[in-house]
Amino acid sequence: MHDLEQQILAIVSAKNYHPLKPKALARKLHHGGERYEHFKLVLKGLIKQGRLELGKGNAIRPAGQHGTVTGTFRKTSGGFGFVRPHPLDGKVGLDVHIPESAVGDASTGDTVLVKIRKASRRPERGPSGEIVSVIERVTRSFVGTYFERDGDGYVRVDGTVFSHSIYVGDPGAKGAKPDDKVVFEMIRFPSAEDRGEGVITEILGPRGKPGVDTLSIIRALGLPDEFPLDVLEEARHLAAGFDEHNLEGREDFTDWLTITIDPVDARDFDDAISLTVDPKSKHWQLGVHIADVGRFAPHGGALDHEARRRGTSVYLPQRVLPMFPEIISNGLASLQQGKVRFVKSALIDFTPTGQVADVRFANAAIKVRKRFAYEQVSLILDKDPGGPPPADFQRGEEILQLLRNVRDLALILKKRRQKRGALELMMPEGVLEYDDHGKVVGAHFSKHDISHQMIEECMLAANEAVADALDRKSLAFLRRIHPAPDPNKLKAFADFVHTLGYKIKRETDRFALQRILHQSANRPEVHAVHYSLLRSLKQATYSPEKDDHYALASQNYCHFTSPIRRYPDLTVHRLLDRVIKHGKAGSDFEELLILGEHCSKMERRAEMAERELVKHKLLVYMSERLGTEMETIITGVADYGFYSQAETIPVEGLVHISTLGDDFYRYDAATHSLIGQRTKRRYRLGDKVHVKVIRADLQRRQLDFRVVGKKK
Repeated sequence: MHDLEQQILAIVSAKNYHPLKPKALARKLHHGGERYEHFKLVLKGLIKQGRLELGKGNAIRPAGQHGTVTGTFRKTSGGFGFVRPHPLDGKVGLDVHIPESAVGDASTGDTVLVKIRKASRRPERGPSGEIVSVIERVTRSFVGTYFERDGDGYVRVDGTVFSHSIYVGDPGAKGAKPDDKVVFEMIRFPSAEDRGEGVITEILGPRGKPGVDTLSIIRALGLPDEFPLDVLEEARHLAAGFDEHNLEGREDFTDWLTITIDPVDARDFDDAISLTVDPKSKHWQLGVHIADVGRFAPHGGALDHEARRRGTSVYLPQRVLPMFPEIISNGLASLQQGKVRFVKSALIDFTPTGQVADVRFANAAIKVRKRFAYEQVSLILDKDPGGPPPADFQRGEEILQLLRNVRDLALILKKRRQKRGALELMMPEGVLEYDDHGKVVGAHFSKHDISHQMIEECMLAANEAVADALDRKSLAFLRRIHPAPDPNKLKAFADFVHTLGYKIKRETDRFALQRILHQSANRPEVHAVHYSLLRSLKQATYSPEKDDHYALASQNYCHFTSPIRRYPDLTVHRLLDRVIKHGKAGSDFEELLILGEHCSKMERRAEMAERELVKHKLLVYMSERLGTEMETIITGVADYGFYSQAETIPVEGLVHISTLGDDFYRYDAATHSLIGQRTKRRYRLGDKVHVKVIRADLQRRQLDFRVVGKKK
């Protein structure tokens, strides 16, 4: 029943949906005839829940036009929350503010029905409402720290999902000991009147024990960390039958000069590149070779079913939860140095100025000549004078020239993207540093230098080439879409950067936005400006809907280059495979709508898991360094204080307004500032402040700072 609900909602929410009567909608979903009674039952349930409505002539349409909306709830540490409405006619409305008294027993991630109480007078702010009912729980399983009080057992849930601990019965249930991390199933969700009740289902181990933090995140987000036996058996069977010398139906590129460039700690290798320059025409001939995972994962098989369920690999600190078993992801499909591997190749001919002249695709076989890490390539090119390679360079003139050529082409392609208005946000990621025992001993921001740009531009070119080819054949495929931002949010961004001295005549002009990003790139407020624009943009998703990728300024874009770790890429590979073999293919738009929504959700879950675990490990690291002073940049301001990001280490902390004891501060939303009533001292987004670390709350995953000084 749940699958049919998702199918109905996906179609009704699509941009191109025209209201249909129940029988017509049932036929569209192949639920006519004997299956129609089941369809009516599900449809009535969705109408009763308030997720759909009967419109004129009994046509089915999305709910939301008459004072109610459905959406996803997220709760704040203050007890109140917000609901992000589900798409309506392809558009997502403003978040609905839910006061603490109107939350009921909803928790973060739940799908809820909201009644609108009051519309906002400001166009950039959403209305207020109350949760009428919880339509679907995101989970009933939670993770926390067990403790005992007055002869009863309780669990203090990780994060800020619940304000109070949850009662879990008699002490010592399932052998739990105080300070153990446990998993429990919620029997009764907490509300303003009720603490709630749960039952312990698994004991993960003592808090602080190595590996328990990772397992806690895995369980909290419901991440699959083991493969079913039938999946492993199918992988082993395919491995036993793999013959790298049987190239039937494939072009042989094994004598091409092909390399990989990846992070030094990469776990799988699914993309390789080759590049030549025609001596006469000076055309670039780029080959982007992507692991042919579809060769090892037949559609509808156990491997395919499990990969589809997972949607993506999850990359956690010091651990990977792969989409495919290791025998596939790190073995047969991984483009390892010196091994013959099967690929799908995008062969792109560029003019000397980087314009696409010709594209073709091939099922092929390659043998990677050399595996590079980003750091190696950067070091080689930084020291490269443009002449012959140094005597100690063991890779030869041929490979050195290849690296030079890829660098030169990448810079040309990047310049073309910038000319069409692509936005480049500087959002460096935190990289943890470990000792020999796996303990975090430091952290730094990742670099994004020429070596990263070389691969990035090649992959972008291949993704666009595939999307353009499938679009020209009028095929439905899973696009990577990034809708244009709401003009009101861009107006708020323009107002903010104006307070920092930047001028924008027309905030919807992408070239004006591009200029602001470029101008702020080397200034102290770079984080504030770039984060602020990021918050103004919509989230990129997977969908067969024909829409642009706003940030890349691309009309046709898809993900093709990482099928080992992303299921959407695998669907594109399969479609392209039929085009290569038969010149044509077919696809199901409605099925892709549902799949795109699922893959987008799995991607967000994976990103949250990585972000939360990195944050936790950094908090543990900082908890041993209380009193440390550091320079920070203010990255967020609210009425209760401000958040600031350290300049040299990827940690962010809260300076609560109560610690600013020299004055009474008021919040100015227009300038993103806290302003002292007497002293007129201002703490504004983008300002540099010197702070001291005063507290690391591991339970709530919160780092607290106190201001020591502020740069003028």
